[in-house]
Amino acid sequence: MMTAMNGSGMKIQDTYYISHGSPTLSIDETMPARHFLQSFQQKVYPKDAPRPSSILIISGHWETSYPTVNVVSNGPNETIYDFYNFPKSMYQLKYPAPGAPKLAKRVKELLTSSGFKRVDEDKKRGLDHGAWVPLMLMYPEADIPVCQLSVQTDKDATYHYNMGKALAPLKDDGVLIVGSGATTHNLRMLRNTTSVQPWAQEFDTWLKEALVDGRYEDVNDYKEKAPHATVAHPWPDHFYPLHVAMGAGGATSKAELIHTSWGLSSLSYSSYKFTVPA
Repeated sequence: MMTAMNGSGMKIQDTYYISHGSPTLSIDETMPARHFLQSFQQKVYPKDAPRPSSILIISGHWETSYPTVNVVSNGPNETIYDFYNFPKSMYQLKYPAPGAPKLAKRVKELLTSSGFKRVDEDKKRGLDHGAWVPLMLMYPEADIPVCQLSVQTDKDATYHYNMGKALAPLKDDGVLIVGSGATTHNLRMLRNTTSVQPWAQEFDTWLKEALVDGRYEDVNDYKEKAPHATVAHPWPDHFYPLHVAMGAGGATSKAELIHTSWGLSSLSYSSYKFTVPA
């Protein structure tokens, strides 16, 4: 029998997809996306919404064969530095948010009851930079319990959309659901120029129009429907967190573009909010 995590009745209406882009987001004050995330509590998150009871973050940097939650029961999540040859100061940053073992258990229950036959637990893993970098900027106090959920890159987008649908009841418990990836993510196509590459712009624009128009099926079928889909995402790890957030938002949710900027000529920082109409 599944039980709600709290009885407060404090519901969160929105789910989010954040493009976290380069790890330098953690230190580079010139990046617009950094300032956007730093303003999250003041300008992005609704003023009348409850403070999250906990955060579930789906990061493109954790790929597993089966859905996996990190179950950190004693003390804070470890900060994982899963990037290389970056400034030394980045490896000294910490995000000691508490673990969220109750949330991890609830995620597992919801997924298994929705037809995901196997959901694993990882009791040692902390938060990778796809999780802690944006959260460090959004909730710098690091006082909200955080659970991370993996993606399965051998599955398709609809699978991840259905994963999100299964997790939607978490919002009734005050859980903030955040997908963290990149709207375009082809590291071989990065260039140190200010002009945006046409293929990246076209994919980014297509996605925005599809989401805002509520064409979620097209977004699930992006490989067939979107221009330059395999150039924008030669590997889907950074895109599937969007589908989880979209699914958790619900079929009737309204998508809103809440930030857009570019880095290295083809890395989109477009980020979205999915809101169920009142």
